[in-house]
Amino acid sequence: MDFHVSDLESQPGGCVPVALTLPVTASLYRMRGTDDGPPRCIALAGDIGGEVLCTIYDRRPGPCRDFAPYAALGIGDEGCARARRRHGMQPLGE
Repeated sequence: MDFHVSDLESQPGGCVPVALTLPVTASLYRMRGTDDGPPRCIALAGDIGGEVLCTIYDRRPGPCRDFAPYAALGIGDEGCARARRRHGMQPLGE
């Protein structure tokens, strides 16, 4: 997911560590690793399907804050369901 340059820690009010990102355009960035095959965000630690965590959770970009906002309650959205299916897991709530 791409996010606006204003999310970067180098910008007023931003918080995402610049070293973990790549520029896409002058105003869009994305997390390193998300273009890899298979994609894996550089800030993700652990084993998918087991236990994972975001190492910059309190400093994550806007799209990550908006992604699956009810996952902690066991309620996923379509984006969450697609991501889980890619890794052979059942969508939340099924």
